[in-house]
Amino acid sequence: MQTTSHILMIRPVDFKFNEQTAANNKFQVASETQGVQAQALKEFDGFVELLRQNDVDVTVVDDTLQPETPDSIFPNNWVSFHEDGSVYLYPMFSENRRLERRKEILDGLNTRFEVNHVSDLSFYEMQHAFLEGTGSMVLDRANKIAYACLSVRTDEEVLDNFCMLTGYEPVAFQAVDSDNFPIYHTNVMMCIGDRFAVICLDSIRNPEERLQVSISLKGSGKEIIEINLGQMNKFAGNMLQVANAAGENLLVMSEQAYLSLNPEQIVALEQYSRIIYAPLYTIEKNGGGSARCMLAEIHLPEK
Repeated sequence: MQTTSHILMIRPVDFKFNEQTAANNKFQVASETQGVQAQALKEFDGFVELLRQNDVDVTVVDDTLQPETPDSIFPNNWVSFHEDGSVYLYPMFSENRRLERRKEILDGLNTRFEVNHVSDLSFYEMQHAFLEGTGSMVLDRANKIAYACLSVRTDEEVLDNFCMLTGYEPVAFQAVDSDNFPIYHTNVMMCIGDRFAVICLDSIRNPEERLQVSISLKGSGKEIIEINLGQMNKFAGNMLQVANAAGENLLVMSEQAYLSLNPEQIVALEQYSRIIYAPLYTIEKNGGGSARCMLAEIHLPEK
């Protein structure tokens, strides 16, 4: 199944601009530190409420003040959960982000969900090779394809190892922004739904790679809904399709992303999902990530 109705989210206690990630995340913009945590918490709680009002099951875990983890609000980078009961832990580029991997979070989930096996790929950090979960990879779970734009944070060797362990087929490519700077995470330039894909094909400059990605998407039955570079910069690629308790498909995004879409794109997306969105401006500006980054999908079997 591509979608799940179970989501893990981490409630921030010290959210702020992370200097360690800013060098290769051009979506981050430093702002005044005063009030950032309070505003981010308000946005986070409002987002959780929106999901729950739409019958999405959200497990919220509070972050801790120590160790210092300013990006803990983005758990999908350090962990992914799969239908066979397996859990994968990932090698993280920034040292303070490695501290987000918390065993007690997995232990807590294990009271309700089946965790059969934990594969820890974080040893690659010693080799300075990284793969930041479903930020680095956009997974077509139904067709077992892992799309990944290669960057400092997305290493092809680690990607290939993940795919070997899971039976996924890697589709790797280069993607850049309007300044020709490598895009740090694949999930800001594309989103995979059950029958559609949102993607900024303009960011894939190599014609052969662009064609390869398009053929793969179309070959797996996806309608391609293109966004442009300007829309990508407003996090229009950072969406996630989820299901609610009734089995209805929802497409989750930020208010900024939604407002960047044109009417034709909205009509195309609404063929497949009901769109819901929340204001996440403080989190987007300081963290350089948006709605999708905040959601770690729990595909584990329930006990």
